Amino acid sequence: MRTIFKLALLIAAICTTFGCAHNYYNIPQETLEKKVKTIGVAPIFTDADSDIKHPEKPAIISLVKTYGARSEKELIARLRGTGIFYAVRQVEGDPERLFSSLASNKERRDDAGIIYNKYFFKKDELKQLLTDNGLDAILFVTVSGLTRQGKVFSSNYLSYLETDFNYLALTAQMLDREGNTIWEYPNFRRSALSYPLLFPLQYPDFDEAAANLSEKVDVKFKTVAGINRAFAKTEPSSVANGPEVSALYAKQFDEMLALMKTHKPLFGSKEKEKETPAPVTVPSSYPAPAKSPAAAAPLPAPQPVAAPAPPAAPAPPKAAPDELAPGEIVPEEPPAK
Repeated sequence: MRTIFKLALLIAAICTTFGCAHNYYNIPQETLEKKVKTIGVAPIFTDADSDIKHPEKPAIISLVKTYGARSEKELIARLRGTGIFYAVRQVEGDPERLFSSLASNKERRDDAGIIYNKYFFKKDELKQLLTDNGLDAILFVTVSGLTRQGKVFSSNYLSYLETDFNYLALTAQMLDREGNTIWEYPNFRRSALSYPLLFPLQYPDFDEAAANLSEKVDVKFKTVAGINRAFAKTEPSSVANGPEVSALYAKQFDEMLALMKTHKPLFGSKEKEKETPAPVTVPSSYPAPAKSPAAAAPLPAPQPVAAPAPPAAPAPPKAAPDELAPGEIVPEEPPAK
């Protein structure tokens, strides 16, 4: 058992140091690089017929559409910034018209414990759209309503409620001209499956239950004003001088793009090694560089300096001449009294 534990630690250390190879696409990375070079990003769809149970559903749909439209350019900019594809283009069009003309069906799925809404698109209309825009693939992002079980704790974490809650969820699919799903979100090719939802429309009222000394906790819908304030919270754009983006959408984009990155070889690419110049190593006994003609020219000979005239009445030295250092000046004796 101890050996297995050490082996697991070693594998984790190697993955941390060099980076493990991941491919979140439904096709090999080599095929992706050859087949999918130019992709388009459609306007963010809002499924008005989905499971949105809020009593003011039209207001919620309008709010989601507004913030979705503001976030489209941010998604395109972030996708371009990854460098995964040769070109990323914005597909123009009315999102409601495109969604109604392209979507053929949807299903509430439960795959590997992940509950989500899966959408299917018409192949002929899809192929025509990609051909007209000169695309190899297109990315569809859809916001819809979803009811599933959730576990919510009180503010003091002393109690919780586990029941069905109504959420706003975001899904995404990348399709080629034949209608094949190249990539999808939620993604089922990751090691640890997870699917964070866009926003919970409901909350358990623990305070009311405590005030009424009741064990029954009611589930209530958040107000439209409160939901709007949540979507209005922004963070800086990834684009220089770009407008701020809704923090809720930005978090979903980060989650999506982390599952789009292509894997890299474990020990680096040989092509990159050729492109990167090798570091220059200077040996300890490096030969002296050759002098330039200007530096090698001889300096002019120094001119002789005339010696100073001897004093008129020099006093006899205290020491013999051979005891004086070269160039030493002999001091004069004071005159005898």
